[in-house]
Amino acid sequence: MRHNLTYLLKIVILIQVLIFFVTGCSLLGLGGKKKEKSPEELMTKGMSEFGGGDYSKSIEIFQTLKDRYPYSKLAAQAELKLADSLYKKGLFEEALDAYKEFERLHPKNRAIPYVIYQEGMCHFVTMNRADLDQTKTKMALKEFERLRRAFPDDQFSFMAQKRIRKCLKNLAEYEFYVGHFYYRSGHYVAALNRFEYLLNHYPDLGQYGKTLVYIAKCKEKLAKQKPEQ
Repeated sequence: MRHNLTYLLKIVILIQVLIFFVTGCSLLGLGGKKKEKSPEELMTKGMSEFGGGDYSKSIEIFQTLKDRYPYSKLAAQAELKLADSLYKKGLFEEALDAYKEFERLHPKNRAIPYVIYQEGMCHFVTMNRADLDQTKTKMALKEFERLRRAFPDDQFSFMAQKRIRKCLKNLAEYEFYVGHFYYRSGHYVAALNRFEYLLNHYPDLGQYGKTLVYIAKCKEKLAKQKPEQ
């Protein structure tokens, strides 16, 4: 009987030692450390999340790949897809910064025409309507025209041409809006200058006929009064 109790006691002590060892290893991170995903695994997962529309998750994954494996052959692709994920999520300022960084780091990459197009789009999608400040319109136009000059035969250059016309139309409408405001306010010299500027810089964009009408009206008003001081 005493022999059996001694044997059972040894078994209990052994079990406790094993439990302590396993628990201790777990606490020290020696047993259950999660294996880090490879660049290929991260890219596959990131593309899956991107394709499924979970851009928050794809941003996290592509950023991890970029930070953890900066010298991987997939690092540049991760940088570009990170920018795309930010753009898709509507974080246009952050996306613009990411596209700019990609262009700076990889100026000879074959994706550069697309990157420049996207830089323009980051401004284009945040343009104001024609009666408000047109800074974003001018910035979009600048990028699209840069793309047209640098890569005139690229498919994204042809896509940019449609955006350029929209930018120019917005700018023309803004000039007409300002000119019309000056005209209604009785500032005919200022109005005339705006209408003439519109005619010289944005021809054939839908404002030509009415602009000529208001130029004639301004000159008629000016002829009936003393020149503005």
